[in-house]
Amino acid sequence: MFKLKPFVLSAGLTLALAAPHSLAQSTNKNELPEIGAAGSSILSIDKERIIGDAMMRQVRATQPIVYDPVMEEYINDLGNQLVKNAQDVNYKFKFFIINNNEINAFAFFGGHVGIHSGLVTTADNESELASVLAHEISHVTQRHLARRLESQANTQSLSLAGMLGSILLTLVNPTVGMAALSTTMAATQQAGLNYTRSNEKEADRVGITLLANSNFDPMAAPSFFAKMSEAFRYQSKPPAMLLTHPLPDSRITDARIRAQNYPIRRMAPSLGFELTKARIEARYQGNAKDNIIIFQDIIDKQKYALKVAAQYGLALSYMKNKDYSEAEKILKPLLFSDANNLFYADALTDVYLEQNKVEQALNMLERLNLLMPNNQVVALNYANALQKAKRYSEAEQILQDFLLVKPGNFLAYDLLNQVYKKSEQKTLMHTSKAEVYALLGAYTKAIDELQSGYNFASDPIARKRIKGRILQFEDQQNKLNRL
Repeated sequence: MFKLKPFVLSAGLTLALAAPHSLAQSTNKNELPEIGAAGSSILSIDKERIIGDAMMRQVRATQPIVYDPVMEEYINDLGNQLVKNAQDVNYKFKFFIINNNEINAFAFFGGHVGIHSGLVTTADNESELASVLAHEISHVTQRHLARRLESQANTQSLSLAGMLGSILLTLVNPTVGMAALSTTMAATQQAGLNYTRSNEKEADRVGITLLANSNFDPMAAPSFFAKMSEAFRYQSKPPAMLLTHPLPDSRITDARIRAQNYPIRRMAPSLGFELTKARIEARYQGNAKDNIIIFQDIIDKQKYALKVAAQYGLALSYMKNKDYSEAEKILKPLLFSDANNLFYADALTDVYLEQNKVEQALNMLERLNLLMPNNQVVALNYANALQKAKRYSEAEQILQDFLLVKPGNFLAYDLLNQVYKKSEQKTLMHTSKAEVYALLGAYTKAIDELQSGYNFASDPIARKRIKGRILQFEDQQNKLNRL
């Protein structure tokens, strides 16, 4: 997939909710773990959605999210298989992966669930990964976080903004976050921000039921818990997930007993899971030369769950090592045998573009675009290949159509900005850059870009649209400041 140009904002964004007048005033994107189950006087469902959106913007600005459409599509497909069987769902859930080798997962307001890449590669099968997602979904549907905040607000004269800012940091990076909490809470409250035993027990109960009802192996939950507990039992630094989700032996036992109430499911290896795991290992872990040796050894010794996933990992390792012809030799047969597999098509697009075989990439993607219009993997790859071919108006149309279906897609706006820049459409270049900044919660910078776009605009209708968008961003800032 095309390379995303990183937008690095001030580290001060991390506690933006606690400092609403900083650069990212409305960057109040504090990422929280999970939400509780009872009615809450401190937070309505609507307010949770607003806060969750703000938190997601802060996460984009401060965390190394994996902007990879293939993996994003996989993790959301998997998560939504579970969500459709969950009860008390008040939001459209959104799942994302953070490029971090730590074993961690967290959820926060508005149905946002983050998974660290290290957790995916630690899982042995899809059911184990699904068990973690089911647990996080259950924290959300039970509204554990909202209940916890309500309890603290009733006993402490603490601002909601201060609590949210510190909690977000704790969830994403528990070691650093615990230190940050001391600025807003006493030590007794710090410990209380970890999920309580009753919260964890409830999330285990609901999560295991959800796992079983979604046709995954319910024993995957206690087996993954036990694996984590055993691996880190004698280590001074437990994984991040164990800091925010305490795991005493009694909890593992209870989970095992509960899972035994459901029929055992023998699951065949999941192609999507195995390809995702191989993609993370090849692209985001280790170095290319070592990965080539590792994947070749896996293939030679048949130590794989699925051979095609090991071959795919080897191809990606060759790509990372800039051995594009070797990668192409592997990927073309894989795609020939599974013509609509977007993991293969995405990687082969990169190989073609790196070799300046733009027409071959376009021919492949044009067929897929007719078959799967507005699919994010196809649309983004196709638009990227079109702009490489300097067919800017076609690339723009693909992206605009896609954004009608997936408004607020970060990669689409970033790519659209590149298209406008290369085609020297200055008004649209600035307005699309504004959308990118807004998705990072940097509304001040977004408004500055809109002002620049306004200065280049000669069309009165375009100027009115830009003025209207400025008012919308200002309104979003004000709403967050009133929370």
